[in-house]
Amino acid sequence: MRDLAVVTVVGAVAETPSVTTLSFDRSFAFEPGQFVMVWVPGLDEVPMALSSPDSISVQRVGDATSALVALGPGDRLGVRGPYGRGFPLVGNVLAVAGGIGAAPLLPLAEAGRVSTFLLGARTATELPFTSRLGAVTDLRLATDDGSAGRHGYVADLLGEVDVASFDAVCVCGPEPMMAAVRDRLASVGALDRSFFSLHRYMKCGVGVCGSCAIDPDGLCVCRDGPVFPGPVVAASELGRHARDACGRRIPLGRPG
Repeated sequence: MRDLAVVTVVGAVAETPSVTTLSFDRSFAFEPGQFVMVWVPGLDEVPMALSSPDSISVQRVGDATSALVALGPGDRLGVRGPYGRGFPLVGNVLAVAGGIGAAPLLPLAEAGRVSTFLLGARTATELPFTSRLGAVTDLRLATDDGSAGRHGYVADLLGEVDVASFDAVCVCGPEPMMAAVRDRLASVGALDRSFFSLHRYMKCGVGVCGSCAIDPDGLCVCRDGPVFPGPVVAASELGRHARDACGRRIPLGRPG
């Protein structure tokens, strides 16, 4: 791994019951939305968005992420990157995130680029970064169970803002949620000003293996994304299926 950097964990902060931010002893120059390949020695290498120049925010969903959130100060891991294309740095930005999807959008907000941030999760305790986001942007919340903010989905919050007043809409979160946001933006003629961050299974991170290619154009999420313009994702497999480690399609449920 030619560009592998070995970093030491210097801090671990529980953002929610399932999300932990790990900070390193090294900073990386990056564009908000770019990702790194994180090597957990003896286990696996997984893609992670940078939530700051010296941190990743990890949601515990499998063996590798469970091992990551169990790390503490003094532990070491490998980092390759940053890779891919980030969010555009344009004027007036509306950010829309579901759960851990807020992580790649957090640097954009803390750079003063986001004027309004719509954030959703299943329940109040799973809303990450609310204090940090509330300090730098107009933060609006939605929860599936109504325990914080609007009772409903984050896509429903789009009805509370004037989408036409924003130069760009930047979106990241679970695919059914992003598909719902895509459909809402298309219905108000704002799809051409939107940008979506996709997550796919990755092996190499640099567009060689093709494991993260998406239909119908064969674009690689690692090389051509992970951030894609709205019209590209509208024509893609977004919201219909993902792929497993063998490249087999995994059907995705439609958003509520």
